[in-house]
Amino acid sequence: MAEFLENIDKSWTLFLDRDGVINRKIVGDYVQSWGAFQLIPGVLESMSVFAKQFGRVIVVTNQQGIGKKMMDEAALNAIHNEMKKEIQQAGGRLDAIYYCPDLETKPNNCRKPGIAMALQARKDFPEIEFSKSIMVGDSASDMLFGITAGMYTVFVGYQAPKNFTSDLRLDNLFELASLIK
Repeated sequence: MAEFLENIDKSWTLFLDRDGVINRKIVGDYVQSWGAFQLIPGVLESMSVFAKQFGRVIVVTNQQGIGKKMMDEAALNAIHNEMKKEIQQAGGRLDAIYYCPDLETKPNNCRKPGIAMALQARKDFPEIEFSKSIMVGDSASDMLFGITAGMYTVFVGYQAPKNFTSDLRLDNLFELASLIK
């Protein structure tokens, strides 16, 4: 087990990717409506544990479906509002959701692996210390985001990308919640 998990208290922040971590990723497409949003089993129970253990729980997500005009920000906000409602009803919480609508090809974009969303979170919540933060994601760009910002990294999922590194590798969020409890 990663020793850093033993140090978690309310001074720590949990950063979560969305697609592939909280909800099922649609391969080759985007979650464009609440009807297409499917929570991964164990997520709601996990979010309840995280709410008790972490001072801040924050989602950081690339959403280039907006940049591709496949959906708009209102549709994304509707999805996020429903997601937050379900998490709250299960005893969890999300303190903030940051998303980047930029296309991958846009120069100086805010997408992960860049850390613009982490810097915005710290601006909004000055108590955030990246050295007391964990980034949970399912891609190499999520891990690089966490590493670049100086966070601990937890890779979740079954298909690890090649040439990536993380502090911990688990199958899903529920495993992380079980280790933290």
